[in-house]
Amino acid sequence: MKPGADSHQPETLWNTFEWINRHPRASKKEEALRKDIVEQLTQAGIDHRIDAAGNIIARKPGSPGKEQQPPLALQAHLDMVHQKNSDTPFDFETQGIQSYRDGAWLRARGTTLGADNGLGLAMILAVLLDPNAVHPPLEALLTVDEESGMGGAKGLERNALSAKRLLNLDTEEDDEITIGCAGGIDTTLRAEFPTERIQDQANFVAFEVSISGLSGGHSGTDIHLGRGNANKLLFRCLNGLLNRDIAIRLVLWNGGGLRNAIPREAKAQIAVAAGDHSRVQALWNEAIEELKTEYARTDPEFKSEIKTVEANGTAMNSINMGDSARWIQAGHGCPDGIGRMSPEVAGLVETSSNLAFVSVENGNFTAKSLQRSALHAAKIAMAQSVAASFESIGARAEYSGAYPGWTPRPEAELVRQTAEKHEVYYGRKPKILACHAGLECGLIGEKHPDMEMVSIGPTIRNAHSPDECAHIESAERFLGFFHRLLSEL
Repeated sequence: MKPGADSHQPETLWNTFEWINRHPRASKKEEALRKDIVEQLTQAGIDHRIDAAGNIIARKPGSPGKEQQPPLALQAHLDMVHQKNSDTPFDFETQGIQSYRDGAWLRARGTTLGADNGLGLAMILAVLLDPNAVHPPLEALLTVDEESGMGGAKGLERNALSAKRLLNLDTEEDDEITIGCAGGIDTTLRAEFPTERIQDQANFVAFEVSISGLSGGHSGTDIHLGRGNANKLLFRCLNGLLNRDIAIRLVLWNGGGLRNAIPREAKAQIAVAAGDHSRVQALWNEAIEELKTEYARTDPEFKSEIKTVEANGTAMNSINMGDSARWIQAGHGCPDGIGRMSPEVAGLVETSSNLAFVSVENGNFTAKSLQRSALHAAKIAMAQSVAASFESIGARAEYSGAYPGWTPRPEAELVRQTAEKHEVYYGRKPKILACHAGLECGLIGEKHPDMEMVSIGPTIRNAHSPDECAHIESAERFLGFFHRLLSEL
């Protein structure tokens, strides 16, 4: 990325995005990228500071003739979701994202692409570093830790920005203008179960069972698509064995990852009576075939495996049958997916939950989930429902990371202006809507009560999963709209 490059050109956009993607940038680990951005801003003579939360706040005067116009804030986040396929050798701590063109789309090789929110970040940086870009006075807010709880936006100082208008570049459909979003809360469950060593090992067989190849995706923007949650489907299959009088001893469980990504993969290790060996395999395969039929449209790459493992050592240190059964039943009954659709906005999810991560090892159980809702009370009620499922077996609930929703203001002047200019540029009316995903605008609005905000962006698919991809033509055309908007606001 070179300061002074023409930020109107697609080449500058893609070069800047590639430069960003060279930096590992998990939430709370954005230091290297932030350092290099600060160096670029310094070289370009752009006024900037790092606040107490680690956000970058940069200010650039208006272009000639626009110096006295009201300032405009631009906002994107530095971090990205780190997800990969289990068979992809990749170290997010040290490697940059490896992207490639696949027809009309830009993808990554077995990992998330980082278009969320790397493309928005690239557009803002390119404008800041281009001395010829046309715009009013700009304030750029580049936040940290968005994907794991919006820590940067939470830590933003009150009235840190002087602008009364803000463009957030984190929407993922180029025909949409987002003017509101859901709030969220993280619910974590923990428990310890006593383990026991199976003494009569000859009378037991250990299985490893797994589900993989699901579509996954963003637990906000994709939750309405009905895609399978690997943890929930694994619970369902094991609960089915219990219902067929198969006694199970649970040994291990490892499923999912980040709380805002729908789990694509989960696996467990169980021990059953040796006499049930063939029956377990037959019942498992029967259940999987039913699931493949049920999820054929949403998860066409659905895979499962059941295999025996060495029945000694760790495999024989299991949770007893009673606790195992209660735990499986609790997981099977745990709320997941859509809780309620909005009665006011057709097609909009109001409340949802995502059982994102489940782990059992040496009797230690952890489950992490994210609840979202446009309504605060509904968000809390859903979190308590998830907690109640596992509290019934002695788990302790921890609530954290709560953030508010963003209340729509459809009458705002910035909404009207953005919509009008969008229609002129694209030749079609944009969709003006609220979304079920979490955006930082709710938190920014708390610190800046008079701020008018909209969120826009190019088309991105399957964010938060290794299938994430960005539509190349959409990004390049949106770049033109972004510059037009800046020059006319």
